[in-house]
Amino acid sequence: MGQRDKKDLEEKVSLLKLALLNGWMPTMPENLDRHFGFLVADVARLLHRRFDARARRVGLTRAQCAVLARLAQHQGIHQSALADLLEMQPITVGRLIDRMEACDLVERRPHPTDRRVRLLHLTAKSQALLETIWRLGSETIEEALEGLSDAERERLI
Repeated sequence: MGQRDKKDLEEKVSLLKLALLNGWMPTMPENLDRHFGFLVADVARLLHRRFDARARRVGLTRAQCAVLARLAQHQGIHQSALADLLEMQPITVGRLIDRMEACDLVERRPHPTDRRVRLLHLTAKSQALLETIWRLGSETIEEALEGLSDAERERLI
């Protein structure tokens, strides 16, 4: 992690930009580092690694940040619907929520009409962390797009 990842991310974003801006996409790539699909996957992987490093500095994981971000938009959602949004297995989300509940980041409340269902809500502690999570995300994206003009950023996105 560090400067090497940052340089790798910058290079992959530049190649992705070239592919998008020039409409270039080989049918049978000689070099997978220049294939659109592989570039997108590499950029996502590198963005995740950079965000992970930032989140760890504030005592969170990327998965916890994803849960809090989704709950901010979907307060009162049930666990299986959250798992769908996160594209994770329900059992994995359940364990993650257990740990987050123990840290006072998430609260499970009873469903008003279905005793079997518990609805997920942010706590005051996690509400306070949301601004930090958004800042970490913005820093990560800004780092990835560094060196691109506003017009290039707009066209890329």
